[in-house]
Amino acid sequence: MNERNALKDQCERYAYGAIGGREDALAVKTSYEKEFQQIGRNAMPLIATFLLQFSLSSVTILFVGRLGAVELGGVSLANVTFTATSAVFVGMATCLDTLCPQAYGAGQYKLVGLYFQRGLAINAVFSIPIALLWWFSKSILCKIVDDMRLVEIAARYLRIMVACIPGYITFECGKKYLQAQNDFTTAQNILFACAPLNVLFNYLFVFKFGWGIVGAPIATTTTYTLMGVSIIFAVLRLNWTKREIHCWSSLKDWREIFKSWDSMIYLAVPGIIMIEAEFLAFETLTVLSAKFGTELLAAQSVAASIQSLTFQVPFSVSVAASNRIAYHIGTGNSHNCKVATRTTLLQFGSLIGVVNFLILVLGRNRICSFFTRDTAVQQAAAQILPIIGINQLYDAFNVLAAGCLRAQGRQRVGGYLNIVAYYAIGLPLALIMGFHYKLGLQGFWIGLGVGILILALGELYCIQKSNWAGIIHSSHLLHQEV
Repeated sequence: MNERNALKDQCERYAYGAIGGREDALAVKTSYEKEFQQIGRNAMPLIATFLLQFSLSSVTILFVGRLGAVELGGVSLANVTFTATSAVFVGMATCLDTLCPQAYGAGQYKLVGLYFQRGLAINAVFSIPIALLWWFSKSILCKIVDDMRLVEIAARYLRIMVACIPGYITFECGKKYLQAQNDFTTAQNILFACAPLNVLFNYLFVFKFGWGIVGAPIATTTTYTLMGVSIIFAVLRLNWTKREIHCWSSLKDWREIFKSWDSMIYLAVPGIIMIEAEFLAFETLTVLSAKFGTELLAAQSVAASIQSLTFQVPFSVSVAASNRIAYHIGTGNSHNCKVATRTTLLQFGSLIGVVNFLILVLGRNRICSFFTRDTAVQQAAAQILPIIGINQLYDAFNVLAAGCLRAQGRQRVGGYLNIVAYYAIGLPLALIMGFHYKLGLQGFWIGLGVGILILALGELYCIQKSNWAGIIHSSHLLHQEV
């Protein structure tokens, strides 16, 4: 009993900053208004960043689509494969959402840079099987797709995209490093410059130079390489600038980069599961929608694209909130952790959910017209958007709650919940509603929506039951092990 009381007392001391944390940060108690302003201010450039990054593949589709239907189909197949597999890099980088802001909040600034360097090294190792998969994708895709013309185009595209991996992973990890230091605009500014260049490269390489399909992946690879080089330059410039706080870890101790990978991988793998589980669930329904005919397949593609766009807003806020909450965890101030979490879920969750619902329901016909000129496809897609709008009312809480779990270092909880919600509930129910009850695409989205609702409720419950003293204690111990 005495040992249990001693441990409880130690956890409480961590929570209130008697151990770890920084005295200056602990002395200040935040407010709901301050957290709303801070998270909102950080989220705005993130929204622009994610939308611009989302546009890179869309631009490729736009240019290649002018070459012909077969070319468009092949590049679309390559893009789906690229997105599904490159999500591993994004998932790996999510561990930095936990570690870098926590270390920064705890005043262990050199650890921020060390985590960034380790993140790059781990991603580089994980990139080897991804690169091999892209290089030999033809032997895999031919077993899934019957049309060998599409397979040939996709395989050629993916082989060229292998060259984009260094720039891609550098940009993903670099964003996290800068965001931990409250710099949310550098990545945005890089994309403000690179997104228009991507359009120019596609025009030059696909049409002007006459490279055709091959020009599209070369343009995208060039863009990602520029993004990676730019983010590295920004990181180094930040280190060269005279500041009181220096987060860069000297490369003289390069052996440190290859130590303590287990704790990062422990956080990263569930992050990969969370991202891949959701993506593959939506892609599965898109593939299965082909059974309803070409027209409804097109409508499903339009609806899925619109859903992906609306997803960028809550996801941007979740990244900003994750950084903010993780910072408070690093300082050891449990009061501020709770205020930031409640602000994220109650205020931003409600606001984003309602706004997305109104946009999708009231503007459904107008929005669909931007994606296709086919009247029948527009009408079919417009019938789905109200269901997606209803799903947004709780999907916003799901996305934001996932960000809170990342901040706490509880990605594993989110990973388990995602698997259960999507593959034990959402997808089976979607197939039953769509095929057995003959509700078609509406049934798909209703079934998946139920899974999302269960996921949101599960995540909210876990956050509600958070042991902040234990989370802060675990964070302190984690950074001490480095």
